Amino acid sequence: MKAKFVLLIYTLFTITIGCEKQNSQEVENYIMLLKSNQYDSYDLPELKVSDIPTLLKYANSTTTITNFPRNGISSYMQMECSLGMVVLWTIESIRAVEIESDRLINRFPSQNPFLAFKQPPYDWVFDNNSQSIAAKAYKDWWNTNHLFKDKMKINPLESTPFNWH
Repeated sequence: MKAKFVLLIYTLFTITIGCEKQNSQEVENYIMLLKSNQYDSYDLPELKVSDIPTLLKYANSTTTITNFPRNGISSYMQMECSLGMVVLWTIESIRAVEIESDRLINRFPSQNPFLAFKQPPYDWVFDNNSQSIAAKAYKDWWNTNHLFKDKMKINPLESTPFNWH
């Protein structure tokens, strides 16, 4: 009986580790495709909350990319974006899907992967400083001690001057 229990625990552990490795590889593949400008889908990938820590490693990347997910309802054709901003947008998508946000457009958390000021004149921002502020906000949000279900309901950009466009 004890041997069966140990075997069961070992099997569950192996499956769990395998799933985490597979998820991490999926994220790394997504990042590699973005970096090499070979991402050929207009849709955001269906990543999971467990992928957020891996994605956060790239949140500050200012590498310019030209092939990235695009929301088809936006009338603005964004020709380029930083890798880090697309990563943050992807994280926001994961969070919005998790809480079943009514602001989702398919898997898109907003029209475009850039920020806009919350206060008038609501200008769009594309600079590295705003990305750095957003990246810090997302990292701080992820590292809070809130219960998971509560954390997902918190807007990481709440304490910043920005919203997603």
